[in-house]
Amino acid sequence: MRKSIYLLSLLLIIASCKSTKVKSPSPTTSVSEVQQIEGDIPTEPHETNAELAPESENDLVILSNEIIDYAKQFEGVRYKYGGTTKSGMDCSGLVYECFGAYNIALPRSSRDMASKGTKIAIEDVQPGDLLFFETNPKRKTINHVGLVISARTGSIEFIHSTTSKGVITSSLAEKYWYYSFKEARRIL
Repeated sequence: MRKSIYLLSLLLIIASCKSTKVKSPSPTTSVSEVQQIEGDIPTEPHETNAELAPESENDLVILSNEIIDYAKQFEGVRYKYGGTTKSGMDCSGLVYECFGAYNIALPRSSRDMASKGTKIAIEDVQPGDLLFFETNPKRKTINHVGLVISARTGSIEFIHSTTSKGVITSSLAEKYWYYSFKEARRIL
Protein backbone atom coordinates (compact mmCIF):
# COMPACT_ATOMS: atom_id res chain seq x y z
CA MET A 1 0.00 0.00 0.00
CA ARG A 2 2.79 2.41 0.96
CA LYS A 3 4.62 1.62 -2.28
CA SER A 4 1.47 2.29 -4.32
CA ILE A 5 0.94 5.63 -2.60
CA TYR A 6 4.58 6.53 -3.19
CA LEU A 7 4.33 5.65 -6.90
CA LEU A 8 1.03 7.51 -7.30
CA SER A 9 2.48 10.58 -5.56
CA LEU A 10 5.55 10.42 -7.76
CA LEU A 11 3.44 10.21 -10.92
CA LEU A 12 1.25 13.13 -9.77
CA ILE A 13 4.33 15.25 -9.12
CA ILE A 14 5.69 14.43 -12.57
CA ALA A 15 2.38 15.18 -14.29
CA SER A 16 1.51 18.35 -12.38
CA CYS A 17 4.77 20.28 -12.34
CA LYS A 18 6.24 19.07 -15.66
CA SER A 19 9.64 19.30 -14.03
CA THR A 20 12.72 18.27 -15.98
CA LYS A 21 14.28 16.78 -12.88
CA VAL A 22 14.88 13.04 -12.91
CA LYS A 23 12.61 11.09 -10.58
CA SER A 24 13.60 7.92 -8.74
CA PRO A 25 11.72 4.79 -9.79
CA SER A 26 9.92 2.68 -7.21
CA PRO A 27 10.35 -1.10 -6.98
CA THR A 28 7.15 -1.58 -8.99
CA THR A 29 8.28 0.68 -11.83
CA SER A 30 8.86 -1.14 -15.11
CA VAL A 31 11.82 -0.53 -17.42
CA SER A 32 9.61 1.37 -19.86
CA GLU A 33 8.31 3.57 -17.04
CA VAL A 34 11.90 4.28 -15.96
CA GLN A 35 12.68 5.33 -19.52
CA GLN A 36 9.65 7.64 -19.49
CA ILE A 37 10.73 9.13 -16.17
CA GLU A 38 14.26 9.66 -17.45
CA GLY A 39 12.95 11.40 -20.58
CA ASP A 40 15.59 12.55 -23.03
CA ILE A 41 18.51 12.27 -20.65
CA PRO A 42 21.34 10.63 -22.57
CA THR A 43 22.56 7.40 -21.04
CA GLU A 44 25.55 5.27 -21.80
CA PRO A 45 25.35 1.47 -21.89
CA HIS A 46 25.55 -0.11 -18.42
CA GLU A 47 25.03 3.22 -16.67
CA THR A 48 23.55 2.68 -13.23
CA ASN A 49 20.36 4.21 -11.94
CA ALA A 50 22.25 5.11 -8.75
CA GLU A 51 22.53 8.62 -10.18
CA LEU A 52 18.73 9.02 -10.03
CA ALA A 53 18.13 10.63 -6.66
CA PRO A 54 14.68 11.25 -5.23
CA GLU A 55 13.52 14.84 -5.58
CA SER A 56 13.02 15.61 -1.88
CA GLU A 57 14.74 14.67 1.35
CA ASN A 58 11.54 12.97 2.50
CA ASP A 59 11.50 10.78 -0.65
CA LEU A 60 15.12 9.84 0.04
CA VAL A 61 14.30 8.80 3.62
CA ILE A 62 11.32 6.75 2.40
CA LEU A 63 13.42 4.99 -0.24
CA SER A 64 16.23 4.27 2.25
CA ASN A 65 13.74 2.82 4.74
CA GLU A 66 12.15 0.63 2.06
CA ILE A 67 15.56 -0.74 1.02
CA ILE A 68 16.38 -1.44 4.69
CA ASP A 69 13.03 -3.18 5.26
CA TYR A 70 13.64 -5.27 2.15
CA ALA A 71 17.10 -6.25 3.45
CA LYS A 72 15.72 -7.29 6.84
CA GLN A 73 13.61 -10.00 5.22
CA PHE A 74 16.87 -11.85 4.52
CA GLU A 75 17.97 -12.02 8.18
CA GLY A 76 18.87 -15.60 9.01
CA VAL A 77 19.57 -16.60 5.38
CA ARG A 78 22.68 -18.76 5.22
CA TYR A 79 25.91 -17.60 3.60
CA LYS A 80 26.54 -18.73 0.05
CA TYR A 81 29.42 -17.38 -2.00
CA GLY A 82 27.97 -15.62 -5.06
CA GLY A 83 24.40 -16.04 -3.78
CA THR A 84 21.65 -13.44 -4.15
CA THR A 85 18.54 -15.36 -3.02
CA LYS A 86 16.88 -16.64 0.15
CA SER A 87 18.59 -19.99 -0.42
CA GLY A 88 21.91 -18.26 0.30
CA MET A 89 23.78 -15.02 -0.27
CA ASP A 90 27.08 -13.33 0.33
CA CYS A 91 27.60 -9.76 1.58
CA SER A 92 27.67 -8.05 -1.81
CA GLY A 93 24.81 -10.26 -3.02
CA LEU A 94 22.63 -8.91 -0.20
CA VAL A 95 23.38 -5.27 -1.06
CA TYR A 96 23.15 -5.93 -4.81
CA GLU A 97 19.72 -7.59 -4.41
CA CYS A 98 18.32 -4.94 -2.06
CA PHE A 99 19.25 -1.97 -4.24
CA GLY A 100 18.38 -3.87 -7.43
CA ALA A 101 14.85 -4.48 -6.11
CA TYR A 102 14.42 -0.69 -6.31
CA ASN A 103 15.97 -0.39 -9.78
CA ILE A 104 19.28 0.92 -8.47
CA ALA A 105 22.01 -0.95 -10.29
CA LEU A 106 25.23 -1.61 -8.42
CA PRO A 107 28.26 -3.72 -9.32
CA ARG A 108 28.17 -7.27 -7.99
CA SER A 109 31.36 -7.23 -5.87
CA SER A 110 31.99 -5.23 -2.70
CA ARG A 111 35.30 -3.94 -4.09
CA ASP A 112 33.55 -2.55 -7.18
CA MET A 113 30.64 -1.17 -5.12
CA ALA A 114 33.20 0.87 -3.17
CA SER A 115 33.85 2.93 -6.31
CA LYS A 116 30.21 4.05 -6.59
CA GLY A 117 28.36 6.86 -4.86
CA THR A 118 30.03 9.45 -2.67
CA LYS A 119 32.57 8.78 0.05
CA ILE A 120 31.32 10.18 3.37
CA ALA A 121 32.74 10.67 6.86
CA ILE A 122 31.65 8.11 9.42
CA GLU A 123 30.06 10.92 11.46
CA ASP A 124 27.73 11.66 8.51
CA VAL A 125 26.52 8.08 7.99
CA GLN A 126 22.75 7.66 7.67
CA PRO A 127 20.48 4.64 7.23
CA GLY A 128 20.79 3.38 3.65
CA ASP A 129 24.51 4.17 3.35
CA LEU A 130 27.07 1.43 2.75
CA LEU A 131 30.01 0.48 4.96
CA PHE A 132 33.08 -1.16 3.43
CA PHE A 133 35.62 -3.34 5.20
CA GLU A 134 39.03 -4.91 4.70
CA THR A 135 38.76 -8.15 6.66
CA ASN A 136 42.01 -9.65 5.37
CA PRO A 137 44.90 -7.42 6.53
CA LYS A 138 47.36 -9.21 4.23
CA ARG A 139 45.42 -8.33 1.07
CA LYS A 140 44.69 -4.64 1.83
CA THR A 141 41.60 -4.59 -0.38
CA ILE A 142 37.93 -4.07 0.29
CA ASN A 143 36.24 -7.46 0.53
CA HIS A 144 33.11 -6.89 2.66
CA VAL A 145 30.08 -4.57 2.58
CA GLY A 146 27.17 -3.86 4.89
CA LEU A 147 24.02 -1.73 4.65
CA VAL A 148 23.50 0.80 7.47
CA ILE A 149 20.13 0.23 9.14
CA SER A 150 20.50 2.72 12.00
CA ALA A 151 22.92 5.50 12.82
CA ARG A 152 22.96 7.41 16.07
CA THR A 153 25.86 9.23 17.66
CA GLY A 154 28.37 6.56 18.64
CA SER A 155 26.20 3.68 17.39
CA ILE A 156 25.98 2.42 13.83
CA GLU A 157 24.22 -0.86 13.04
CA PHE A 158 24.41 -2.57 9.67
CA ILE A 159 22.99 -5.67 8.01
CA HIS A 160 25.36 -7.94 6.11
CA SER A 161 26.13 -11.58 5.35
CA THR A 162 28.96 -13.35 7.18
CA THR A 163 30.49 -16.71 6.33
CA SER A 164 29.83 -18.04 9.84
CA LYS A 165 26.32 -16.73 10.62
CA GLY A 166 24.76 -15.73 7.30
CA VAL A 167 22.70 -12.53 7.13
CA ILE A 168 22.85 -10.75 10.49
CA THR A 169 22.83 -7.28 12.02
CA SER A 170 26.08 -6.11 13.60
CA SER A 171 27.38 -2.96 15.26
CA LEU A 172 30.35 -0.97 14.03
CA ALA A 173 31.32 -0.75 17.72
CA GLU A 174 32.15 -4.48 17.71
CA LYS A 175 35.94 -4.78 17.84
CA TYR A 176 36.26 -6.91 14.69
CA TRP A 177 34.18 -4.57 12.53
CA TYR A 178 35.63 -1.41 14.07
CA TYR A 179 39.18 -2.40 13.16
CA SER A 180 38.22 -3.79 9.72
CA PHE A 181 36.25 -0.68 8.70
CA LYS A 182 37.68 1.09 5.64
CA GLU A 183 35.12 3.65 4.39
CA ALA A 184 31.48 4.66 4.12
CA ARG A 185 29.70 5.61 0.90
CA ARG A 186 26.34 7.12 0.04
CA ILE A 187 24.60 5.68 -3.02
CA LEU A 188 21.24 7.48 -2.72
